[in-house]
Amino acid sequence: MTAPTPTEEAAPARRQRPVRRGPADLPFSFPNVDLARALATERGEPDWLRDERVAAAEAYDALPIEKNQLYTTYIDLRPSDLANVNPYRTTAARATVSAVDGEPGQGIGALIELREDGVARIAIGAEARAAGVTLETLAAALARDPEAVRQDVAEFVLAADDKLAQLSRGFWNQAVRVVVPDGVRLAEPIVVRWQAGVPDRALITRTLIRLGDGASASLLEEIVPSGPQIECAAGEAVPQSLFTGTLEAQLGAGAELALSSIQDAPDGVTVFQHRNGVIGEGSSLHWALAQLGGRVIRSRVDNRLEGDRSSVEQVEIVFGSGDQVVDLTSYTRHVGRDTTGNLLSKGALMDRSRSFMKGLIIIDRSAVGTDSFLGEFGMNLSKQARAVAIPSLEIDQPDCRRAMHSSSVGPIDETQLFYLESRGIPPDDARKFIVLGFLEPVVARVPLADAQERLRELLDRKWEAGAGASAAA
Repeated sequence: MTAPTPTEEAAPARRQRPVRRGPADLPFSFPNVDLARALATERGEPDWLRDERVAAAEAYDALPIEKNQLYTTYIDLRPSDLANVNPYRTTAARATVSAVDGEPGQGIGALIELREDGVARIAIGAEARAAGVTLETLAAALARDPEAVRQDVAEFVLAADDKLAQLSRGFWNQAVRVVVPDGVRLAEPIVVRWQAGVPDRALITRTLIRLGDGASASLLEEIVPSGPQIECAAGEAVPQSLFTGTLEAQLGAGAELALSSIQDAPDGVTVFQHRNGVIGEGSSLHWALAQLGGRVIRSRVDNRLEGDRSSVEQVEIVFGSGDQVVDLTSYTRHVGRDTTGNLLSKGALMDRSRSFMKGLIIIDRSAVGTDSFLGEFGMNLSKQARAVAIPSLEIDQPDCRRAMHSSSVGPIDETQLFYLESRGIPPDDARKFIVLGFLEPVVARVPLADAQERLRELLDRKWEAGAGASAAA
């Protein structure tokens, strides 16, 4: 046997280049039908819930990340690196420390606090408890009253065309159920607090809120870090994590619900949120949403005004810094007669952050007498920041009181700066006052005074950090 000649020797294998993801490619691959079945089996869920999970997993697999052709070019998930992320498979159903009938705290009607895969605390105040308010995890409700949960899952219908909504529907590992009975009017807010951010873990959530006829309540959702910031050795990046969830509200006739959310997730968290409101006859829904933390944020709000004389007011703000990417989408469908919508998105962007604000108002043929407004406004605070605003209307009923949209993107108004400086306010302070005043509409709508102050402190701290980085540069 002769030795091979040099030309016959195998050439050294070329190093494989990593596959580059496109802007719209999801940064993880764990959701599949097998996982949906495994979740139902390992959690001991009934067959109907397993079938619900499997149907959602199949829908998730078939859907693109964005179906609306107006918005497909405004997607960028590349900053997310979640290839190694693993979802929690089993989670606690009940609190392990505090009793369910404990006191929630000053000015709070009821509180549920969830930390990663555990339930840190559930507390229902005397007023809410006497009124028959329900606040529990969906797993606990399933053990207590499976038929009520089955009815909820059937009636709380998420957008069938949204991939990320189907992700939560099929793969949720923790869920909260809130029920306010007919005629109950709560003076103090309900607080739902999610703590997330453990590297390489995925917390997938659902929050179901039902208000009976004539009920009134306010709810504050908080998304905060589950622990101190993690540090790695020089040159090593901290693994990222995923928080994704829905907040679904069903309002009976004449009900009033004020929903606030403060999202202050750690820097390495990708946040996907879907909020869905179905608004009954003569009822009103108020959203006040603040997006502060996270690395990549995609938020979608669906409002469906089914009842006559129903109304929705929605304000969502973004305060971006660093390399944050924030993607806000809003769909509002007017179905009933004489319905009212007032929708506003605002973004203030520092450093190299980017925001996409997209909104669509749909007025069905049945929606006679609609009054609807959509506004989207971006404020670029550096030359590298980018904001995009795309408001749009789809009108099938010409008999409207108003159907209008407005948008603008630009730097701080120089005339406002001049006015404040002419009153003796230093330029840096003047810029700060203008920016924080621009974002104040959401702060003022938060129902808990302590949470209002905390949100103002978060905004102030983020401004100071951004101003300090700019000064250093």
